[in-house]
Amino acid sequence: MEGRIVKVAGPLIVAEGMAEARLYDVVHVGKEKLVGEILELRGDRAGIQVYEETAGLGVGEPVVSLGYPLSVELAPGLIEGIFDGIQRPLDRMAALYGARIGRGMEISNLDHTKLWHFVPQVKVGDKVAEGDVLGIVAETTIVKHKIMVPFGMSGTVQQIEEGDFNIDQTVCVLSDGERKHSLSMLQRWPVRRARPYRSKLMPNEPLITGQRVIDTLFPIAKGGVAAVPGPFGSGKTVVQHQISKWADAEIIVYVGCGERGNEMTDVLKEFPELLDPNTGEPLMKRTVLIANTSDMPVAAREASIYTGITIAEYFRDMGYHVAIMADSTSRWAEALREMSGRLEEMPGDEGYPAYLSARLAEFYERAGIVKVLGSADQVGSVTAIGAVSPPGGDLSEPVAQATLRIVKVFWGLSAALAYRRHFPAIDWLISYSLYADRLDPWYDKHVSGEFKSLRAFMMAVLGDEARLDEIVRLVGMDALSDRDRITMETAKMIREDYLHQNSFHEVDTYTGLQKQYRMLRLIKRYHDLCMVAVSEYADLTKLLSIPSKERIGRAKYLLESQMDSFDDIDKQMMVEINAIMGGEAHV
Repeated sequence: MEGRIVKVAGPLIVAEGMAEARLYDVVHVGKEKLVGEILELRGDRAGIQVYEETAGLGVGEPVVSLGYPLSVELAPGLIEGIFDGIQRPLDRMAALYGARIGRGMEISNLDHTKLWHFVPQVKVGDKVAEGDVLGIVAETTIVKHKIMVPFGMSGTVQQIEEGDFNIDQTVCVLSDGERKHSLSMLQRWPVRRARPYRSKLMPNEPLITGQRVIDTLFPIAKGGVAAVPGPFGSGKTVVQHQISKWADAEIIVYVGCGERGNEMTDVLKEFPELLDPNTGEPLMKRTVLIANTSDMPVAAREASIYTGITIAEYFRDMGYHVAIMADSTSRWAEALREMSGRLEEMPGDEGYPAYLSARLAEFYERAGIVKVLGSADQVGSVTAIGAVSPPGGDLSEPVAQATLRIVKVFWGLSAALAYRRHFPAIDWLISYSLYADRLDPWYDKHVSGEFKSLRAFMMAVLGDEARLDEIVRLVGMDALSDRDRITMETAKMIREDYLHQNSFHEVDTYTGLQKQYRMLRLIKRYHDLCMVAVSEYADLTKLLSIPSKERIGRAKYLLESQMDSFDDIDKQMMVEINAIMGGEAHV
């Protein structure tokens, strides 16, 4: 079916003669066949957002509906790939056409010529259902790509064999009793439609990030959702980079949505060089990148989020734990606002469309931990972490407020902390995690039964510091009692020695849970011993200057294999405080 352009308004095209088209169908616009998607239908007129530069388009040029919705190709070749918002491969486009994306480039989303070694996991005569694994392809040295029975299909295996195939060739023949189905390694899935699963589960295991402020104070569960709001320069992107690098997710999908190109360049340069702590392989070997930077067509930002979450769901269906980083949903919402304005829809708050909250919810609700389809009774998860860039750091603006109504983890970044060079600049006084209590049994089992009480101790000390800080600013530190001075010193140790973490230091960039527990326990031991000592009228100045206190501050640079050093610091601290007291201190 072919229509004609009657209006061109930036990335929005209005075409007539489209009465038989359907909402969200993909179309080719103009003589250069620019890729677009139908957003609105009024009679025989269609409002179309075009994912490429529209300069030079004119009234009367043809618009052809392809008859299917915007979809992604799901097959071996996704890992280590870098795609734009509609899954065009930027690396192969650069090799063929140069550094700048031209208009109307025709290239397959995945490489359909590359051969992959397929190893069957079922045999002829086996009965299989949707989601069952037919075979495995070693996509990288880290990721085993599972070739699954497509959704809505089941039957008996008639033919399957090991060998080298491209993603279009038949690897299995399935009979459902009435007809035979030839299955390849390639599936296509509409990006705006969530992939099905058997049942959704309650999250009960944390996503370990190696970032102390997150893992200890504001943990996120596997299958959880989190928001990272903050003003310009507060470190949103670095937080997401750190989680991408060190989280114990098996697959990372990183969506750069309207952000600066140099930030995506940093990812491309760093990830192949950094090693996965679990496998020792480059991090890129478990990563998919979606890059729709600020200089790319604005309409493709709107699609990039859905492209990323669909790829994440696909790996979830294999039984993997996947983390998707969306940087940032504010830029995505701005694209939504621009297209809504050009469609002349009724604006809501600050010009955003009235359906902003619903669209955000659609995205975040596709995260979760689920029992996947198939007879293997496997569990997979998608953890969604979205950055929010409110203008001027104003958390009352619509995107931030709509996001906070959906997510269960809020890592609020503070400009004041960032200006003091305290990173991650997550403000412990405004941030929260609604998963913390649910995850306590896991921490009790896998770390220590003390972990919950240590977290409560840390928050209590930081809260006391905020209260005492008002007094200090009015009358000075000398007006505080000895016990309050100890509290202030402990809070300083928590802030500077524990919560502050150097993402560029080879050791401090990642801290395991056992090391986090030992570090925090040392700080609490110092606090408790000093409280006992000052109650016995020990010299406060000496207590605040014991040599072991400096060793506590440097404990963050101890290797994970040097846990015995924590016991040595504890013993030295006991000896030094006892010497000041002239007796024995027991805590």
